[in-house]
Amino acid sequence: MSPRNASVNEELRRRSQARLLEATVELVGERGYEATTLADIADRAGAARGLVSYYFPGKRQLLQTAVHRLIHTELAHGLEREPRPEGEGSGRELLARAIDVVLGLARDRPRLMRTHMAGILTAEGFIQCPEQQRLAGLLRDTVERFGSQDPETDYRLLRALLMGAVVAVLLPGAPMPPERLRAELFHRYGLDWELGVPPGEKPPGGTLETDQRVSGQG
Repeated sequence: MSPRNASVNEELRRRSQARLLEATVELVGERGYEATTLADIADRAGAARGLVSYYFPGKRQLLQTAVHRLIHTELAHGLEREPRPEGEGSGRELLARAIDVVLGLARDRPRLMRTHMAGILTAEGFIQCPEQQRLAGLLRDTVERFGSQDPETDYRLLRALLMGAVVAVLLPGAPMPPERLRAELFHRYGLDWELGVPPGEKPPGGTLETDQRVSGQG
């Protein structure tokens, strides 16, 4: 039997890693971070336990990579779904879709996203893995198509705003409705409520700027 060539080996590695990352988001979403072991993840992925440690230095790094892959995948699907935006105004539609995807993940996968955000705020901090870099590339391209003259700076600002919105949605004891946060982000970027995937016909309760004017604070 002839040995496998390099491209076949690389594809097998890619598939093994993908299974481990998918198993991670499934199990942490179901059980939580502490109740999920690396052995559990390997079992769910149908992989040898040693493969987890071979590909990833630890559980926290594995989780961050897995969540960045999930966000990247969901964002790519959201940006590319039909009808694809074209021509003038397409950048505004793409930015609206990006905001909706991230807020949607916070709404639909609260345990997973809360665990992810908590991990970023630990001493290990933000891990710039290949999956995170692919996600960054999509967001950077989105702000560039939106019309940014400084895509790198504006990408970082968008990332910070989206992370803040996710924390606000998931804040224990004092969560904010995703619809209200969507209204604020859309107001910040001058986006029409009807862009993306609007959760209702009208923004909920106006914007903070409107509230301040009514109360005489702005």
